[in-house]
Amino acid sequence: MPKTTGTINTKYRFYTETIEVSRLSAQAFFEAGDELYKGKRYFWQNKEKTLTLVGLGHAHTITNNLEDNRYKDIDTKWKELCQSSLKEKADVSPILFGGFAFDPKNKISSEWDTFPSAFFVVSTFQLVIQHDQAFVNIHYITDEAKSTETFELLRIERDTLIHTAQVKELRVHEKPSLIKREDRLKNEYLHAVEDVTKRIRKDEVQKVVIARSLKLTFADTFSPATAIYNASMEQPESYLFGLENGEKIFFGATPERLVKVENDKAQSAGLAGSTRRGKHSLEDKELGEALLSDPKNLGEHKYVVEMIKKVFMQYCEDVKVPTRPKLMKIRDIQHLYSPIEGSLKKNSSLFELVQALHPTPALGGEPRQDAIKIIRESEQMNRGYYAAPIGWINAEGDGEFAVGIRSALVENEHAYLYAGGGIVAESSSIEEFEETRVKFRPMLRTLGGNMND
Repeated sequence: MPKTTGTINTKYRFYTETIEVSRLSAQAFFEAGDELYKGKRYFWQNKEKTLTLVGLGHAHTITNNLEDNRYKDIDTKWKELCQSSLKEKADVSPILFGGFAFDPKNKISSEWDTFPSAFFVVSTFQLVIQHDQAFVNIHYITDEAKSTETFELLRIERDTLIHTAQVKELRVHEKPSLIKREDRLKNEYLHAVEDVTKRIRKDEVQKVVIARSLKLTFADTFSPATAIYNASMEQPESYLFGLENGEKIFFGATPERLVKVENDKAQSAGLAGSTRRGKHSLEDKELGEALLSDPKNLGEHKYVVEMIKKVFMQYCEDVKVPTRPKLMKIRDIQHLYSPIEGSLKKNSSLFELVQALHPTPALGGEPRQDAIKIIRESEQMNRGYYAAPIGWINAEGDGEFAVGIRSALVENEHAYLYAGGGIVAESSSIEEFEETRVKFRPMLRTLGGNMND
C-alpha cells in the first residue's frame, strides 16, 4: 500500500509508493514520457555520475514571482508539505526539483517570460538511480479523501512507462540541422564591457560579469530528449540537467557546483578564471601553468573563494578552504578550482546557503548588489535561469544545486545560448568576446553548430 497520512494542515494528502527496478536507462525513462508528460519533465545527473534523477508529470508545483523572499518561500512550503503529509519516512525520499531566475528584478521581456522567479516540482513518477540501484516512486498529492482508484491507475501508468523504457528501441539522436545563428546585442555587449572596465578603474566596483546571448534556428523542432542525450555525449564530465516548462526546456552540462548538503555536510567550489585547452598535451600543460600564475585570473578566483568562505563561516562549522587553486580541465576549457567544505550549523538549511551564495562573484561580481545593478543596466537582456541555481532537495533537507551555465533554452525550432566572463580593470572587450566564444562551444556542438560557421 502507498504510504500516506490522515488529514493535514495544508489540506493535502501525500501518497507515495516505491518499487525497485532493474536495467532501466534514465534517458529511456525520460523519453518514455514524451507522449503524456512532455513539458512536465526534469533530468539531473551529478558530475560524479553517482546520482541520476528523472521526473515525469507534476504531482505538485511550488512557484513564486517574489523578488526578496523567494528562497524562504520555497523552503517553507516544501517543509510544510513534507512535515504535515509525510508522517512516515518514504522508502526513497520524494524530490523537489527546480530552479531560480538569476535576477527577479530584471523586467525585460524575453524568451524567459513564462518562467517565474522560482519554479519547483514534485514529479508524479520519480526515477532515482544511485549505488547501482534504480527506484521508481509514484507521488500523488491531493485534497480528496478517497484516492484508491486514482492511485491504482497511476500504478498501471508507472508499469507502462517502465516497460516502454526497458523494451522500446531508443530513437537515434541525430544533431539538428542548424540554418541560422545570430549574435544578439553584440555591439551592446562590447560597449558594456568597455563601460564596466572604466567604472572598475574608477573604483566604483571591483568586478562585474557581463554575459551575451546567441540565438540559433533549426530546420526542424529540436526534441528535449535529443538535447539532453547530446549534452551527455559532449560533456560527460559535467553536471547534466534539464527542466521543462511547457514548450520550453532549459538544459545544460555545467561544470560548476553551487552547493551540496548531505548528512549535514556542506560542499561548494570556487570556479573562476579560465583559459582554453591546448591543441596537444604540452601546450595544454603550458596554458594550465600560465593560468595558475596569471594575476588577472588569480584575482578573479580569489573574489569567488573569499565570498564562499564568508558564507560558509556564517552557516557552517569546521570550514576548510585550500590555500591555492588547482586546475579543472574539461573538454573545451580549463578553470581555476578550489573546493570548500564545512559542517552545517544547526537550524541552517540548503536553501539558506543557495540564497547566500547566489550569485557568486564568478557569475555576478563584487560587491554583489552593485554588480547585479550594473548587469541589469548594461547587458540589456534577461538572463532568465542562465547562471542561476538549478537543482534538487529531498524531504530530509539533503540536496544539491549547480550553476546553470554551459546551457541553453530550447523552444521548438529555436535555441538561446548564454555565456559570460568576469570583467576587471585589465579586461579587453575583444578578448572577453573571444572568451565567450570558447564558452559557447559545448552547447553549439550539442546543438549541431560550431564557432567557425
